[in-house]
Amino acid sequence: MSFIEIDSNSKIKVPENPTIGMIEGDGIGPDISKTAVRVLNSAIELAYGGKSYIEWQKVVAGDEAFEKTGKHLPQESLDLLKKCVISIKGPLTTPIGEGFRSLNVTMRQYFDLYANVRPVKFFPGVPSPVKNPEKMNMIIFRENTEDLYSGIEWRYNSDEAKRLRWYLSENLGVKIPEDAGIGIKPISKFKSKRLVRKAIEYAIQEHRKSVTLVHKGNIMKYTEGAFKEWGYEVAREEFKDYTVTEEEFNSSPGTSSWKVVIKDRITDNMFQQVLTRTQDYDVIATTNLNGDYLSDAVAAQVGGLGIAPGGNIGDVYAIFEAVHGTAPKYAGLDLANPTSLILSGSMMLRHIGWTLASEVIENAVGDCYKEQKVTQDLARVLNVKALKCSEFGEEIIKRMKKPSES
Repeated sequence: MSFIEIDSNSKIKVPENPTIGMIEGDGIGPDISKTAVRVLNSAIELAYGGKSYIEWQKVVAGDEAFEKTGKHLPQESLDLLKKCVISIKGPLTTPIGEGFRSLNVTMRQYFDLYANVRPVKFFPGVPSPVKNPEKMNMIIFRENTEDLYSGIEWRYNSDEAKRLRWYLSENLGVKIPEDAGIGIKPISKFKSKRLVRKAIEYAIQEHRKSVTLVHKGNIMKYTEGAFKEWGYEVAREEFKDYTVTEEEFNSSPGTSSWKVVIKDRITDNMFQQVLTRTQDYDVIATTNLNGDYLSDAVAAQVGGLGIAPGGNIGDVYAIFEAVHGTAPKYAGLDLANPTSLILSGSMMLRHIGWTLASEVIENAVGDCYKEQKVTQDLARVLNVKALKCSEFGEEIIKRMKKPSES
């Protein structure tokens, strides 16, 4: 096996046949994973003529790991993901209200995958609930390791909650009802700035027009409001030759041709803006909980989570993922839509520098949707014949063209 190496500058060195970790996931995970691997392998073969290929390393997690080891995420699996450096995963089960914490959150925190990156764009032919879905072409950078997702919380009747309520009342004059659970929302300067830095770097590299800082700083002034201020600080101190504030741009519009516009929006207003002024937004940088809600909302405008890719990316490690749930009622039936995982795989290929193979995949997926070759989730809306998960993968492969022919 040829594992990806990390050089002295914490940059990855990708061999021609890298070993990539694969977590199939729970529920529909195995179905969509098998299809995604077949599509990715075919695109790589077509793009590079057999010179480059991926050696897939299975990593167990979730229900399968629990059956084998008694743990949903054993240390051996974490060690293997670390060895692979880059991995991809299907959906994993997380119980609501009880049981173990999210395995996704655990992996993000363990590998410091601080940026949850979610590109959202429209594929012609996909049914949408909005009039002009083609206006959507955003990429969301969501902080991935703190905020309410830090998991710092206590049940309302726990000793810890009682002690904290007492402390807040006696020392800070803060009265909290006796029947209230308590959660703590940390937002730090370091983690906020590195998230915004990654979003601005992406915008500059990909020649995007703007980066919007999304926050609820009018109410949570010292957490969400601080995120906004730190974001502007990063732009001003580290990217002054490449960025301009919205206020500066409005006073001199010509600067947009050579600088990224940095602006901010309050969260609730942003939910309206992505519907009414979709084309005005490009790259979005936001806090953890805001990003969770917002990325799902914009995905709904272009067809839903079934076609929404995502990646959890740090300075070294990265795990790409299907962003939807496990859909257990469809498990093993070969019915699920594998697009989310396939496009996440395409993101992964771009991340390791295999752009040609990524383009092959995205073009072929787009052609499938134009021709209304779809799985049951979209077929029932379009009133066309539904393809099975594996059949949809085969239709994508049929439409693959060499990059020079695309």
